[in-house]
Amino acid sequence: MQKLSPLFRRNHLFKLLASFGKRYLSLTSETYPEVKRSPNFKKLTKQDITFFQSLLSKQEIIQATPTDSLTTYNEDWMKKYKGNSQLVLKPKTVPQISEILKYCQKEKLAVVPQGGNTGLVGGSIPIFDEIILSLSNLNKIRSFDLVSGILKCDAGLVLESASDFVSEYDYLVPLDLGAKGSCQMGGVVATNAGGLRLLKYGSLHGSVLGLEVVLADGRILNSLDAARKDNTGYDWKQLFIGSEGTLGIITAVSILTVPKPKCNNVAFLAVNEFKDVLKVFKRAKMELNEILSAFEFMDNKSQVLTQEYLSKDIAFPLEGNEYPFYILIETSGSNKEHDDSKLETFLENVISDELVVDGTMAQDESELQNLWNWREMIPESTQLNGGVYKYDVSLPLEHLYSLVEATNTRLADAGLMNTKNMFDSTKPVLSAVGFGHIGDGNLHLNVSVRNYDKNIEKVLEPFVYEYVSSKKGSISAEHGLGFQKKIIFHIQKARKNKNLKGFQSLF
Repeated sequence: MQKLSPLFRRNHLFKLLASFGKRYLSLTSETYPEVKRSPNFKKLTKQDITFFQSLLSKQEIIQATPTDSLTTYNEDWMKKYKGNSQLVLKPKTVPQISEILKYCQKEKLAVVPQGGNTGLVGGSIPIFDEIILSLSNLNKIRSFDLVSGILKCDAGLVLESASDFVSEYDYLVPLDLGAKGSCQMGGVVATNAGGLRLLKYGSLHGSVLGLEVVLADGRILNSLDAARKDNTGYDWKQLFIGSEGTLGIITAVSILTVPKPKCNNVAFLAVNEFKDVLKVFKRAKMELNEILSAFEFMDNKSQVLTQEYLSKDIAFPLEGNEYPFYILIETSGSNKEHDDSKLETFLENVISDELVVDGTMAQDESELQNLWNWREMIPESTQLNGGVYKYDVSLPLEHLYSLVEATNTRLADAGLMNTKNMFDSTKPVLSAVGFGHIGDGNLHLNVSVRNYDKNIEKVLEPFVYEYVSSKKGSISAEHGLGFQKKIIFHIQKARKNKNLKGFQSLF
C-alpha cells in the first residue's frame, strides 16, 4: 500500500468543498416555504448591535455586509441548508455567553449555537435570521488528572486537539469521528455523537461526568466537579447530552478518558451476503472479545464510489476483486503478540468456515490508516457527484440492510435511478448505499444524487422514517434531529411517548 501524507483527508475535503463553491444554494426558508418564522421573535436592531459591542471586542463580532453574507457560518458543509443570519457572536468567556443569552431572552432575539458546523442535519445553521453564537473562541483545556484520566475542557475545543493533548499522557478520548479535525467537544456532547469507538467504550451518557451549561435566561449550571459515582439526586447533565442546544448551551465538558492501547490492528474482509456480516460479527465478539474495538460494514456500492474518489491516491485493499459486502475489524489491546495471535486465529477460522471469502490485514501503522480511509472517506465520496441525502438510523441487526434494499427499490420504481449502472448521467440518483457500525446497530444510509431535488426528497421522506419506525428502530442514531428530522419527529416519538401521558399527575 502507498503511504498517505498527514494532510490526505484535509486536502480531499478541500477539493470536495471547492467543487461546491460555484453551486447556488437557496435559503432554507425558500426551499421549505411551509416553515414560517415565529412572530414571537423580533428583528435585529442597531440598539442590539450596540449592546453586543459593549460586551465583546471588535474581533468577536462579525456582521454581514453587501460583500460578505457570512457564508461560512450560514451554510452547512454539505451545502444543503442555508440561513440568513446577519450577526455572528464569538465570545471568549462563559460570563459573556451568559450576558448574551440573558439579553436575547429579554429582547426576544432568536439564537442558534454553533460549534464546528460539521453536523449533517442542519442543526447548527440558522433557518431564518437567528443570531449565530459561535463557541470557537472557547477552546481551552481546563484541567487533566493524570491518575483518573478525567479531562475538563471548554466546549469549543476541537475533538482532535483534545485527543492529541491526552495522547501525550497515554490516554485516549473515548470518541472518534471522521470530522474529528473540525467538530468540537460541546457539539459532540450536544448531539450525543457515537462514532467508531462506541462498541468498546460505550456512549457519551457513560463517559461524560459533568457539564457546564448556560440556560436561555443566562443562568449557569455547573457539575464539572461531580464525582464519578454520585447518587444524590437527579443526574441533570443527562438531559443536555443529545439535546442539541434546545435546553441550554454547553460551555464546558468533564469527560473520562481511557488508557491508550499499546497496539492496534485492522483487518479488511469481504463476504458474499449480509447475513454473513452478522455471523462474522457474532464470531468476532466471542473470539476477539476484550480486544475488539470496532466492527464496521460497507456495501459494494459505497466502496465503488470511494474508489472513484480515492483511486488516484491509494489502491483498493482487495484490488482486482469485487464483493457484495466488506467488513473492517479493529482490535486494540496491551500485548501485541497476544492480540496479533488472537486476530490471526480468528481470521483463519472464519476463512476456513467459508464466511469470509477474501481479506487483508494491516502490517504497520501506515497500512492501518489506509484501511480505515476506505471506511472513513465514504461520506465525502457519496457527495462528490453533486449531493447526498444522509439518514442516520438504528435498526435491529436482522433488519439493518433491508432499509438500503427497500430504498433502492423505491427509487428505481420512481424512475430516478438505473439499477444496472449507477453512473447513468440521465438519472438524478446514483444509488442508495449502506455502511455503519454493526456493534450498535447504526446504519448510515446515504443516497448519492447529482443535485438536491424536491422530487427525490418526496420519494425518500417520510418513507425512510416510517420504515425505520415500523421495524422499531430509531430515526436518529447519532447525528441528532436538527432541522432535517424536526418535521417528522412525531413519527418516532408518537409511539414512545403515549405511555408517558399523565405521568406527572402521579406525583
